[in-house]
Amino acid sequence: MVLRGFALPYVPDLMPAIAGIETTSPFRHMVTPGGFTMSVALTNCGALGWTTDRRGYRYTTVDPDTGKPWPVMPEVFFRLANEAAAEAGFDDFEPDACLLNRYLPGSRLALHQDKNEQAYETPIVSVSLGMRATFLFGGHARTAPTIKVPLHHGDVVVWGGADRLRYHGVMPIKDAPHALLGSQRINFTFRKAA
Repeated sequence: MVLRGFALPYVPDLMPAIAGIETTSPFRHMVTPGGFTMSVALTNCGALGWTTDRRGYRYTTVDPDTGKPWPVMPEVFFRLANEAAAEAGFDDFEPDACLLNRYLPGSRLALHQDKNEQAYETPIVSVSLGMRATFLFGGHARTAPTIKVPLHHGDVVVWGGADRLRYHGVMPIKDAPHALLGSQRINFTFRKAA
């Protein structure tokens, strides 16, 4: 479900929270198990953070770059995720992980499933800020057709239930600077990982 503009009332509190997270655990380009450097820069907040390297994909309690715990999830993040999930019919969502993605022009995210979590019965809540993006939402096989969903500043996408393991991705970001964030898109994805 796409909740158009749902995050807009939260933006004044989200921006300083993002800056605080980035100060503690900076965005970085991670390497996939296949040895490819991701075009999207990543960081995390919450009890668990998603990470990837040559050893595989996984959640950790510690930022591998700093050796310290991931930053605490800001209250405004938790509230936004909980309220968006409830709006989409998923009551009592309590995320323990938030993956933050920074897209610059040309960055993309290949079709993938979010399947490193232990709690498949809980939804994924994805928030878009900054430049526009085209979200790809597919089927349960990578080869299934996808639909293209335009996402704008403040939009939130929530999916779960039978759709929880659908393939999804983001087409290359076009350079159309946003008034607040300039030539970048910040996306954060909330999950219940453990």
